[in-house]
Amino acid sequence: MSSNPGSELRPNLIALQTIVYREIRRFTRIWPQTLLPPAITMVLYFVIFGNLIGRQIGDMGGFTYMQYIVPGLIMMSVITNSYGNVVSSFFGSKFQRSIEELMVSPVSPHTILIGYTLGGVLRGLMVGVIVTLLSLFFTHLQVHHLGITLVVVVLTATIFSLLGFINAVFARNFDDISIIPTFVLTPLTYLGGVFYSITLLPPFWQTVSLANPVLHMVNAFRYGILGVSDIRISVAITFMVVATAVLYIGCTRLLVSGRGMRT
Repeated sequence: MSSNPGSELRPNLIALQTIVYREIRRFTRIWPQTLLPPAITMVLYFVIFGNLIGRQIGDMGGFTYMQYIVPGLIMMSVITNSYGNVVSSFFGSKFQRSIEELMVSPVSPHTILIGYTLGGVLRGLMVGVIVTLLSLFFTHLQVHHLGITLVVVVLTATIFSLLGFINAVFARNFDDISIIPTFVLTPLTYLGGVFYSITLLPPFWQTVSLANPVLHMVNAFRYGILGVSDIRISVAITFMVVATAVLYIGCTRLLVSGRGMRT
């Protein structure tokens, strides 16, 4: 270790810049595969659920059904894209052996982790912005608490980027990176109160739903936009901050141990 922290910081900052820049280039270069599909999927959700089914359902929580589901759908796209970006990108670098070169360089594991996580967060936020803009064609959105909205969306994108990182570390082949999104993320998201208020559920299922982390994120985000929530916001945000810290520590430990780095 050198005595001058500045000499450590500079190469790490350059490395961080390089990783983030490469991550952004990676998903913007192939935007028809990374940014267009979520936009099309969400437009279909808006049309089918918001317009067609929403007319039958009427109001939910004092809002039109369309207004009610928009925050959940924005959240859904942020979750899947931040997770998907990190899992595919980090697994790709592991597969091409470029991560081994980074590991033996003087670059800190924190720099590597933050670089990949930022890439995922940025893609998640970019898709979130696209979906939000598209939703304006279908409904009128008025942001209730801008601060809470931004904090929740950034924390959610960070949590799922870190989870994607863990998935990529343990993945042995390309099939492994699609198992979790299909069998874990999708059910959690659909059961996370995107399409309904959990107050409609029987008491037992309401309690079960509270164990679902996605529910807290969707509701906190819905509170930020609409001002209504099924749960306490302070609880949701505390949970998200703690989850981010725990996952971050877990990811750095995994990186330092070099676990699963050789495919």
